[in-house]
Amino acid sequence: MEYIQNHNKEEVCAFCQALSQQDGPRNLVVYRGANVFLILNRYPYTSGHMMVVPFKHISSLGDLEVETRAEMIEVSNQAVQVLQQVYQPQGFNLGMNIGEAAGAGITEHIHLHIVPRWRGDTNFMSTLGDTRILPETLEETYRRVKEAWDSIH
Repeated sequence: MEYIQNHNKEEVCAFCQALSQQDGPRNLVVYRGANVFLILNRYPYTSGHMMVVPFKHISSLGDLEVETRAEMIEVSNQAVQVLQQVYQPQGFNLGMNIGEAAGAGITEHIHLHIVPRWRGDTNFMSTLGDTRILPETLEETYRRVKEAWDSIH
């Protein structure tokens, strides 16, 4: 409901907007690297759902420099390690939805999702009701992930 009520119809890129703010629970940016940043998903599928996003506002993976693509994978690997430490998931989904037909919510700024998974984490609420129930607030998720991230860097 928050997304519907507060969604800016002017096509302001949520990722670029987050980059323009100070990092913390408000913008959900956990880490800024040389070419990419790590951010919590504001509308997560599960607790700890994060995204690795290039600084450049680009929609195509092929248009990114090799260094940026490599950094996306390395930061993803580090994020998986942090999420393993914090949440002990039984698996992960990592992937990109490129283009609206592929399910991208933000089509003009490519990003890689990191979603911790547990057996049975899809239930009738998410399947039939398109509703997600998360055991903690985004602020708590941010605090836990940020502390773990900082402890390994």
